Amino acid sequence: MRIVHLLASPFVGGPERQVLGLARHVPPDVTTHFLSFAERGLANAFLDEARGHGFHAQALRHNTPRFFASIREIADVLRQFRADLLCTSGYKPDLLGWCAARRAGIPVIAIAHGWTGATWKVRLYERADAWVMRRMDAVVCVAQAQAPILKNAGIPEAKLHVIQNAIGADAFTTPDAETRAELASWFASPPRWIVGAAGRLSPEKGFAVFLDAAARIVQQRADVGFVLFGDGPLRSELDQLIAVRNLRGRFVLAGFRPDVARFLPNLDVAVMSSFTEGLPVILLETSAAAVPTVATQVGGIPEVITDGVTGFLVAPGDAVALAERILALLGDDARRQQMGAGARERVRREFSFTRMSAQYHELFKKVLADK
Repeated sequence: MRIVHLLASPFVGGPERQVLGLARHVPPDVTTHFLSFAERGLANAFLDEARGHGFHAQALRHNTPRFFASIREIADVLRQFRADLLCTSGYKPDLLGWCAARRAGIPVIAIAHGWTGATWKVRLYERADAWVMRRMDAVVCVAQAQAPILKNAGIPEAKLHVIQNAIGADAFTTPDAETRAELASWFASPPRWIVGAAGRLSPEKGFAVFLDAAARIVQQRADVGFVLFGDGPLRSELDQLIAVRNLRGRFVLAGFRPDVARFLPNLDVAVMSSFTEGLPVILLETSAAAVPTVATQVGGIPEVITDGVTGFLVAPGDAVALAERILALLGDDARRQQMGAGARERVRREFSFTRMSAQYHELFKKVLADK
């Protein structure tokens, strides 16, 4: 069984880590190849990582707006690999990949990692994505909460399959003093507690709410530092908010870090302030790191966090509740550690790549049998 994954990868983010994890855990009868639109050379980071795991990975020569050339190139590569099935991730891979797969005469599965509706242009792309998903052979929802959203967008229920995102069972074992000291050195004075978040700096992630919560917390505690990993269009605006909220030296914008995984176990509390999500990989990662997360009750987040047991859930946009829950964890070491341990055990039990890859393998076989 020869599977090709098509992405548009400007960095190694959640979707990229998911398809790599899938490829590393599928049964030996599956051979995986990776394709990505070049994205002005930014895709090289993902392609290099895929090659480092022993997979064939290549950048496409053509990209939008050369739609027809892109479709022809993808179809030619599918024939060259003698691909049995194409998996696509993202609206551009979905649209062009569907056309190419039909041209090559093979089935195609879209992996729906979540829509954001962040701007009018993104909403337009997502409408086009919904149109093509209706014509896919199957659509994977990475969270249970996505299924009704996609059904309401017109995707036939028979085509929808929920396969939740996953994480390696051996990920993020213990914190270490050296990395913790490195984190602490980023602040004007080393904090006792470090609260962190990670994600693209874009409107749907709600990081301005995280900043508001941080401003409330520092009014009550002088020993807390905040760090945000990631980059994106709101970086300048968030930097200005840090100054307005008098958080200079207390709230660090760490930028995009390909090694963010080594910092996660060294956080005391993690935060997800999103207004919309699929099933966020970073939440699985902080949970695997035994770090309790205070998160908004949106998308697939409640599928990972049981409120008051493996973390806390708050309403999106509620900076007061976010601050209160963070303070509650910082003020109770035993509960914080208990929640972190519970979160780690849950993701190891319910969100393993072994489980996820078995579900994809069954779907691959079903789609191929139906053709």
